[in-house]
Amino acid sequence: MTVLHESADIDRPVEEVYAYVSDFATTEEWDPTVLGARKLTPGAIAVGTQFEVVCALPVGSVTLLYTVQALQEYTRIELRGTCAFFDVEDVITLSGTATGTRLDYRAVFHFKPVVATVAAFSQKGLEKMGRESVAGLAEALRDNFPLKANSRATRIADKWVLPGVAMFSRLGYSLGRKRFNPMSAYLRNQHMMVTGASSGLGYAAASELARRGAQLTLVMRNREKAERTVAEIKRVTGNTAIRYELADLSLVSEVDALVARMKKRGEAIDVLINNAGALFNPRQETAEGLEKSFALLLVSPYRLTEGLKPLLASAECARVVNVVSGGMYSQKLDVDRLQMPDDAEYSGSTAYARQKRALMVLTKLWAKQWRTDGITVNAMHPGWADTPGVQDALPLFRKMTRPVLRSVEEGADTIVWLAAATEAGDASGALFLDREIRPDHLLNSTREAPQECDKLVALLNGITGSR
Repeated sequence: MTVLHESADIDRPVEEVYAYVSDFATTEEWDPTVLGARKLTPGAIAVGTQFEVVCALPVGSVTLLYTVQALQEYTRIELRGTCAFFDVEDVITLSGTATGTRLDYRAVFHFKPVVATVAAFSQKGLEKMGRESVAGLAEALRDNFPLKANSRATRIADKWVLPGVAMFSRLGYSLGRKRFNPMSAYLRNQHMMVTGASSGLGYAAASELARRGAQLTLVMRNREKAERTVAEIKRVTGNTAIRYELADLSLVSEVDALVARMKKRGEAIDVLINNAGALFNPRQETAEGLEKSFALLLVSPYRLTEGLKPLLASAECARVVNVVSGGMYSQKLDVDRLQMPDDAEYSGSTAYARQKRALMVLTKLWAKQWRTDGITVNAMHPGWADTPGVQDALPLFRKMTRPVLRSVEEGADTIVWLAAATEAGDASGALFLDREIRPDHLLNSTREAPQECDKLVALLNGITGSR
């Protein structure tokens, strides 16, 4: 038997520390020996909840199955882990102090005969591991991380088009992930609105934010899908503070009606995530006479964000997260060409990229205009993610790139980070990929003229929603 015992003082309320520590899926954020962790049992964390934790060994790795043995809210968490080489009993005790929380961590290892002799000679190494783990947990909870400076690999990639594009792949995410900081921000008093949440990036982001405790309003078009989505996220996460609003965001009238309903509700919005989108081939037109890519990808987030500004401003420090696309790097803002005509030149991919370029322009404009209102506005692009939209609209692209496509969770990671991470609030008007600020242009030829930005706002302000 080997006993590890460490403690730390955290300048945060007990309930915030408990919320983070009781979710053992967060171990991959703070324990340097953990390669990956996930919650296996659906529902709120309770006695019997299980977690899978993959830990590094000097050679290879080992997978532990942790089970919650006992919980005393805000004061004590007991878990038992088991694997091929050892069993471990973890007891985390929390107590209030004058400045925050005292965290006491005790781990008792019972090594199985196959490794017991080796373990007897590894006491110092195990003690060092325990110190590093609790130090990592304390650092995560202190949550005092700066915005990351770009890595050398990122700086090199951004100077050249092809390496920059290569960072959109799964490899780019894997490289970026090595530099991620923990996210321990307390979200249970945060109201977040996510559009396009029934599948893909929106569903992945909503699920992770729900797991972290945020109150969610999910905007979807189809009632049956909406009810199913909300029920599933509640079931998996145990978070019951999830509602939905129905709106076809390609229609100005429905966007306006959604804004009116939210204003009537009167609840401040801490985070607005403009994610809803689709790629249309062939060209489609809405019942209001607008080209559908233009309506859904640009008019909708503009009108929704402008309309909800009073609710954003009433939050303490609100955030807007706009989901764009790497395809925008190929496009220059040309307001007269935002609505593509129905002719042989129409391309759904080009139409999509043009709207995302315009949304990036709006991101920078809002950031400047709303700085004094306490609202930060940033954009992110998910890289190449294997979303249902890619599967349906770009089957050839998916076939060619499938081995390097990111999962939807990897693609959505920066959405979650921009919504939840404390340090993300220090930036505004920026484009992010893998939690790093990236240039919003790779080519000088795509840079917009100031008068074109003014023309864009004038165009969007002139849209009424009637034919």
